[in-house]
Amino acid sequence: MFIYQSEIFMSFQGRTAFITGASRGIGRAIALRLAKEGANIVVAAKSIEENPKLGGTIFSVAEEIKALGAKALAIQCDIRFEDQIQAAVDKTIAEFGGIDILINNASAISLTPTEQTEAKRYDLMHGINVRGTFFVSKACIPHLRKGTNPHILNLSPPINMDPKWFANHLAYTMSKYNMSMIAMGLAEELKKDRIAANTLWPRTTIATAAVLNLLGGEMLMKMSRTPEILADAAYYILKRPSGSCTGNFFLDEKVLAEEGITDLSGYSVVPGAQLYTDLFL
Repeated sequence: MFIYQSEIFMSFQGRTAFITGASRGIGRAIALRLAKEGANIVVAAKSIEENPKLGGTIFSVAEEIKALGAKALAIQCDIRFEDQIQAAVDKTIAEFGGIDILINNASAISLTPTEQTEAKRYDLMHGINVRGTFFVSKACIPHLRKGTNPHILNLSPPINMDPKWFANHLAYTMSKYNMSMIAMGLAEELKKDRIAANTLWPRTTIATAAVLNLLGGEMLMKMSRTPEILADAAYYILKRPSGSCTGNFFLDEKVLAEEGITDLSGYSVVPGAQLYTDLFL
């Protein structure tokens, strides 16, 4: 199905993945999935002390990665600040010698209508989701050019300009669509360098701290899938040749179906429970 496929593309052994927001949730799940395949993992996130409501730190995830036999580098990094981004990338190069995969996963959420959106919440979402994604990508591009089967993968939704997606949480929608626009733009800009840029989004809600604390509590958690579905989907995307797999807005279910995986029951938090469709779908 995919051209230029070879064993060097299929293997993650010795390749380095830089993952933002990797201290918990989806970022952590992707980190562990790639670590199982032998990738070096950079756990780049803000959390160095555990918050009981959120769980996880850069250090706890790094230990989980090492327990799998892979190499990990925990770096405290607030991607709103360009100097911290550059310092994190420099540490990565010093430790592992390069970057082959960038996962732009770090994200802030506030599902508020315009009149209830405070400036600080707006700035947080756009500082992390948009500015952070852009400048982390910028800092990694020179190293991705030298990488093996280089991929950028943003955790953001397919762009749909139907006004209904903007009506209830305009600021958040703008920020997430901007992440997708960054991937779309980089796919075209970096095509000559054979650096892939794609997005990945879930068909259903995912059982994360955001769902538990901000969206729907325990009830919605029980109607969600685990982060491992996105981790597996990311794994299959990142295996694909970067020169021919770029500019896509991927959905987790579709990626897995293309790999012949159609029984997704194992990803449900509660087996057999009705699943809740993600808010952007």
